[in-house]
Amino acid sequence: MAAMRIAITWVCCLILFLTCAYGNLSPSFYDKTCPQALSIVKSTVIQAISKEPRIGASLLRLHFHDCFVNGCDGSLLLDDTSTFTGEKTANPNNHSARGFGVVDKIKKKLEKACSGVVSCADILTIAARDSVVTLGGPTWNVLLGRRDSRTANLTAANNNIPAPTSNLANLTSKFRAQGLSKREMVVLSGGHTIGKARCTSFRDHIYNDSNIDTTYAKSLQAKCPTSGGDNRLSPLDYQTPTKFENNYYKNLVARKGLLHSDQQLFNGVSTDSLVTKYSKNLKLFERDFSAAMIKMGNIMLLTGSQGEIRKNCRKRN
Repeated sequence: MAAMRIAITWVCCLILFLTCAYGNLSPSFYDKTCPQALSIVKSTVIQAISKEPRIGASLLRLHFHDCFVNGCDGSLLLDDTSTFTGEKTANPNNHSARGFGVVDKIKKKLEKACSGVVSCADILTIAARDSVVTLGGPTWNVLLGRRDSRTANLTAANNNIPAPTSNLANLTSKFRAQGLSKREMVVLSGGHTIGKARCTSFRDHIYNDSNIDTTYAKSLQAKCPTSGGDNRLSPLDYQTPTKFENNYYKNLVARKGLLHSDQQLFNGVSTDSLVTKYSKNLKLFERDFSAAMIKMGNIMLLTGSQGEIRKNCRKRN
């Protein structure tokens, strides 16, 4: 009983700390206004992943790409119109960002349950967490209360999101610009333990880089020719592409990272020791990943009366 009381007290203190640390956000933000919110998101994500396991990685990536452009405000979800330019055609998103249909389904259900209450930005945050959990990863308390942007920024989307060809200095700079440390950069990159990438994203790495296992590179060259086949897919983690664990780091140690940017984290540089630690300690990776996701999910937020609560995530009210 004493141990149970200590555990409960610790959880309460953690929730209190997180709420204070991130201002108006709270894990219980929708408890009264839309008590079904979390269960609706979770059930829809589970259903989508059961049909296509890759979609979990896609939803996690949507959250990441949204937060790196003017904060976690749902701007990535906005469609282009004749008078409005969104972020979907930015180089990091065009022909590769996916999962928008799942977000639409979630939003439709939430509007039916509690119209105009749950933001699209919060949907992305919850769906990212639920995707990780559904694929075997850790859970964490998602802080809620974000509001949606009425604007988007194509230029920032092109400039702020790290490219798969990035070197370590560039990666570090782009994460630092978002208030994220080198350690948080390494652990958030572990999200690549799930999902796939297109041939065009890793072609240079498998043909031109020396920091890649020769046999691994040749196996990829058979699928990704020097020209053509740009949209052919390969798993970011060739061992367990639909299971969230730390094989991503084990692959880097073995020089079997799919992307140039991934292998840069283990290339005789300052981040090698972190990669090694995460490759050997799953619990450490899960703990640090959860903490970093909470921090990333609270970059430059709109709260209170700022922005709006979109009724359709694809367009402004």
